[in-house]
Amino acid sequence: MAINRSVGRQGSSQSAALKGSHQASVADAQLARVAGEGSARHNYLSTLLEASGRHSGRDLADAVHLLCSLHGRYPGLIEIALQRCPKGAVQEWLTRASDSFERERLYVVRLTSAVGPMPSTPGAAETEASLVAARHALETLAMSERNGCAIGAATALVGDWWPIRRLLDRAATRVGIESPAPSLPDEASVVAVIEQAAETPANARALAFGGEQLLLQHRALFDLLEARAEARGEF
Repeated sequence: MAINRSVGRQGSSQSAALKGSHQASVADAQLARVAGEGSARHNYLSTLLEASGRHSGRDLADAVHLLCSLHGRYPGLIEIALQRCPKGAVQEWLTRASDSFERERLYVVRLTSAVGPMPSTPGAAETEASLVAARHALETLAMSERNGCAIGAATALVGDWWPIRRLLDRAATRVGIESPAPSLPDEASVVAVIEQAAETPANARALAFGGEQLLLQHRALFDLLEARAEARGEF
């Protein structure tokens, strides 16, 4: 009997260790995904951050307007995910993330007003269609019935917002308005909520999918911004 109890305890410990390792690897993969596939890796973001030519202000204004169109509306991805999330650790994290992102949203809206009108650019109808499709994609991720998808998208948004915030702050400096202190959830809390959400392999796959799709929308936005800058040319 003692041997059986010892074996049972050992098996339980090994199972818990494997589960913890699995969840940690899911969190690490999400962080690596944001770092490797997110906005920070897009060449046009670097161009906007480093530009100093006579059209740099116009291009920054365009970026602010399109970011506002994607993320400046309420409810956004995080709020929709929160509305559908059952009580628990994930809901608590989404609540904190929603409060923090509301301050970011207000900053984007205020900055959009400060940078002036959206630059006149050929293909305005195509731009609006792309933005509508992107907003629909984010809403679909937030409302997904696959457990893990919404939190995957939300954690990717929080992680990928940091390089976007650098762009917003550059635009704010240019137009002379103060940048509020960022208050988004830190990396440790992102890791913790992913560990809570990735309880099963199916949840982990859905979480990865949500993260990938969110980052895809951000890369597409910077592709669009780059194409719009090229379409404006020197005019």
